[in-house]
Amino acid sequence: MPLSEHEQRMLEQIESALYAEDPKFASTVRGGRLRSATGRRRLQAAALFVLGLFLLVAGIAAPVKPGGFPIISLIGFIVMFGAGVLLLIGGPGMNSQGARGGDTQPTAGSGPGASRGRPRKQGGFSARMEDRFRRRFEQDS
Repeated sequence: MPLSEHEQRMLEQIESALYAEDPKFASTVRGGRLRSATGRRRLQAAALFVLGLFLLVAGIAAPVKPGGFPIISLIGFIVMFGAGVLLLIGGPGMNSQGARGGDTQPTAGSGPGASRGRPRKQGGFSARMEDRFRRRFEQDS
């Protein structure tokens, strides 16, 4: 269900206030950290996972267990975990802005709704939201 014009305006105001208050956090949330893996990255992660699974099973079956602890199985588990992380994060080839590259962090004056020419109110984002809530509550009464 699409947003109404009023809801879109409110969302743009909230977004621009977020950019003004904490541009680093806003760009982090906007850019996201988890990326979809490429075919090559998926193949590498699958191969590492299979290798880790093999080490896990081999460590349990092997008669060599220093101190009674299956160290080979532990290494296998760590390799499997690393394969999962590689699949989710995307590896070292991805920068913090993902495949787009070249994007810069927005400044306090940029972002949706920033060029409307409205003067910014003093106070934080939460103070402005509280004021708007109070005004709506008073209008309904």
